Amino acid sequence: MSSEKSVLVIGGTGNQGGATARALLSRGWDVRALVRDPDKPGARELREQGAVLVAGDMDDEASLHRAMAGVHGVFSVQALAYEPATLAAEVRQGKTVADAAKSAGVGHFVYSSVGGAERRTGIDHFETKARVERHIVALGLPATILRPAFFMNNLLHYADARSERLMALPVRPDKPMQMVAADDIGVFAALAFGDPQTYVGRQIELAGDEVTFPEIARIYERVTGVPTRLDVLPIEERMFEWFAEEGYQADIPALRGLHPELMTFEEFLVRQLQTTTA
Repeated sequence: MSSEKSVLVIGGTGNQGGATARALLSRGWDVRALVRDPDKPGARELREQGAVLVAGDMDDEASLHRAMAGVHGVFSVQALAYEPATLAAEVRQGKTVADAAKSAGVGHFVYSSVGGAERRTGIDHFETKARVERHIVALGLPATILRPAFFMNNLLHYADARSERLMALPVRPDKPMQMVAADDIGVFAALAFGDPQTYVGRQIELAGDEVTFPEIARIYERVTGVPTRLDVLPIEERMFEWFAEEGYQADIPALRGLHPELMTFEEFLVRQLQTTTA
């Protein structure tokens, strides 16, 4: 018999899984976190926050069955993949987690995909998530699919600059980029688990802000005081072509209606820098 307030979080030591675990714990949910090594620092931190650690692996279906025993919900996310072997592993693991959830009779399955996965982007690591999405639908799982836009967290790569910050990127400077903080993905996952009547059966693209990269450079300079400039590189990869041509299509005002504290990039950056200097 499942507890209506229990969720197994896959990838609890990662950005999205960790954010989901924290959001659920703050709302009074019982959280299990699937981890490979319970003794690693990220896993110990989850335990200290109140999660119950369950040793397992997305390639080990038996461990998934054990981890899912008695839970109401499952949050599923797989590691970012680029090469053929890791792309194949992402699809295999995504399907295996969904199959295990179906077999366990899970009441609500939340899968983190990517914005645009349903639009045949031609981007390898978007198409893998589209394949997992189709598998989840075919299984008939009671599911919510979250489709995050570009991660604000990726831009923290530039946070440590001291004398000058150079952002060399293959982007269209006049094209706004929708983006989302990992913490807000966790909030939406928690909202979905808390309101299945509203969220089961929905696919939701997630973003909290929409800004051009020159604006991002100005925000960085304003927040940090470090001179920042954007160096625009030639666009060659398919993903950056898609960013320039089409890009994400989240309805940010509607999302903010569901989650009023949804962060802009500037709010995210200020919060992150305060955390790292505290």
